[in-house]
Amino acid sequence: MTRASLDKQPADVAAMFDRTAERYDLLNSLMTGAQDRRWRKAVVRAVDARPGERILDLAAGTGTSSVPFAEAGADTVACDFSLGMLRVGVRRQEGVRRLNFVAGDALRLPFADGSFDAVTISFGLRNVSDTEAALRELRRVAKPGGRLLICEVSHPHNALLRAGHRAHLKVGLPTLARVSSNPDSYTYLAESTLAWPDQATLARRIQAAGWDRVRWRDLTFGVVALHHAVNPG
Repeated sequence: MTRASLDKQPADVAAMFDRTAERYDLLNSLMTGAQDRRWRKAVVRAVDARPGERILDLAAGTGTSSVPFAEAGADTVACDFSLGMLRVGVRRQEGVRRLNFVAGDALRLPFADGSFDAVTISFGLRNVSDTEAALRELRRVAKPGGRLLICEVSHPHNALLRAGHRAHLKVGLPTLARVSSNPDSYTYLAESTLAWPDQATLARRIQAAGWDRVRWRDLTFGVVALHHAVNPG
């Protein structure tokens, strides 16, 4: 087994990301045409980390997404269940103040209730075997009034763009992934993207998990969406 399947067994998903850790950030930029940088900037603006806050960046991988929060003065935890990704992150982000790496499962986070002012997850929620349980767990560790920001793949509303996006996932992405140390893992990423719910469906799931003031906005014509919510406490 070189990739996870859509039943998303945690051990399989973690092992898949362990094998892609060294080139993961580079391949993301290649396969998104560098759009991933724009998406990360949008996440940073939306989270709006402030000095003295505590921020949880779940599924943080190598910590690339976590660094801006720490640089803004927030005590930031980069959490992931792939030890391979975390090892790369600890090495690459050495010297970044206020940034700590913690191994953890999205379904059983190793943090006390109400630990964080904001919780965020980028391109990781679709890799969890139980989306609703993960959303409830994120709410558990968020303070009353704490912010949730999810950046995740989505689906363009325009039919022509949607067809082009699907073609990229089915043909273009596997072709680009041949430079990866584990190209089969990108077949899983394409499959999981195609199977992921649309913006409105995810918003309903977030609300069902107990979050309030749920809203979203599209990035890159709906290829990606940012979902915001607040923990009512």
